[in-house]
Amino acid sequence: MASILITCLLLMFIAYFEPTLPATVIEDLANLHPPSNFNTTIVSNCLKNPSLRYCGSSPMDLDAIFKFTIVASHLCNESKNPNCVESFPKINLRNRPKITPLYLSFTFFGKYCPITILSIDLSNNSLKGTFPIDVLFCTQIHVLDLSHNGLSGDVPIQRLSCVTNLTILNLSYNHFSEIKISDSWFFRRFNSSCFFNSVILPSHGRYKIKAVMLLLGLPLVVVFTVGGLWWLCFRRPDFLPRVLQNKRKFTTVMLKAATNGFSKKNMVGKGDGFVMYRGILRDGTQVRIEIYSNNRGNHREYVEECKVLVQLRHRNLVKVYGWCSNRNIRALVTEWIGRVSIETWLSESAPCWKHRYKVLVGVLKAMCYLQEQWPEIGCDIKTSSLLLHENGDPLIARFRIGENSTSNKIHRFGILVLEMMTDQTLQEEFKGDETGFVEYVKMLYPRKLQKVIDERMKLTENTFDETRQTICIGLTCADHQTCQQLSIGQIYNMIIKVHPRTNTY
Repeated sequence: MASILITCLLLMFIAYFEPTLPATVIEDLANLHPPSNFNTTIVSNCLKNPSLRYCGSSPMDLDAIFKFTIVASHLCNESKNPNCVESFPKINLRNRPKITPLYLSFTFFGKYCPITILSIDLSNNSLKGTFPIDVLFCTQIHVLDLSHNGLSGDVPIQRLSCVTNLTILNLSYNHFSEIKISDSWFFRRFNSSCFFNSVILPSHGRYKIKAVMLLLGLPLVVVFTVGGLWWLCFRRPDFLPRVLQNKRKFTTVMLKAATNGFSKKNMVGKGDGFVMYRGILRDGTQVRIEIYSNNRGNHREYVEECKVLVQLRHRNLVKVYGWCSNRNIRALVTEWIGRVSIETWLSESAPCWKHRYKVLVGVLKAMCYLQEQWPEIGCDIKTSSLLLHENGDPLIARFRIGENSTSNKIHRFGILVLEMMTDQTLQEEFKGDETGFVEYVKMLYPRKLQKVIDERMKLTENTFDETRQTICIGLTCADHQTCQQLSIGQIYNMIIKVHPRTNTY
């Protein structure tokens, strides 16, 4: 009697909803509730057949059991089973792409899948996504066909292994991930045709290719990695993080990059044994790069000299950033001040006496600093080597290590004084004849100084006297015998007495 009642209910439901069931069964089931005597019917069924899946749940969810019973009945009819009340052996939804996803979205397989079902066929339905694990809750099945779909991802081998009665499995024509060789034992239960064109079976050939590629690729990766690190560390360390960079040491490749391959466009000067370039470092810093053609001694000595130069700190000394030293090149990298040398400034700008005097005081201050702090360092104070900062300060830009003769430094300063105060035409006449130039100025001192003083200074009576005193100091320093009896400190004291107010700059 109970079975007849359920049968009637199911037939009424199917007859009423059949036209729209595939699209709306889930929504329609939400509005259905079991009849009043449904509980009695279920209890009676469990007494007769305790193995029914819903008989094990306590307390029983009658609404869920009722809905799953209706779904099972509809699925039984869709699969063309002869008896759709008590039990049915197969679910055949082959080539039913519209209705199959409906059952997979509804947790029918995960709860009350009838234990009588032995075969599930969901093939040729264009299913997407991962393996439909819910069907494996029907652990009693013998046949599972998921072929001709678009399933992807990993095959749940461990879950499939629990379906012990499974003898026919067809996963062909899908896009599953290849399994590991260590898991290939599972597929010995089935014919390889069951997995045709599914990419599941591990290919020993592919693994051999991968192994060969690994054996060949790994050394190449190591070689390229080591080569890249070597290139970074020894060629372009400026690409490394700042904490790993040696900020003082430059490489040839770095200098080439900074000067666009030592292009002529970036060449700013050339002298006896050296060439100067303007460059831009990777961080945007503008630098002056002085490259020596004679390699300036051996590598170790040169590096030690440069380590001293980078420590110099004075407003009238160009800041030294670092050096480059290898078999092919010796170079010193300093801050970029510009191209204006004192020589150019004197010839093109016609500076006044006070500004020329200010330059002389600045040079002397730098010489005093070097004499006191770094006596082993000499410097080039020719007008062609001295630079002029945009604020008007002179800057010593070229240095010599090991020159510790104070008399030579004083003599060179004396020549600088005379060059700063005298007429450019006179200097050109005695070009290359330093001794003759000094003797000529000395011969005209003091009565005929007007013949040698640079008229562009436009001296007044007071400034003429100050210029005369300055030339006197220059002649004193330039005299080889007198300069040996003087110190740089004494020269400084002498020069600041000429115009004390200027000394405060």
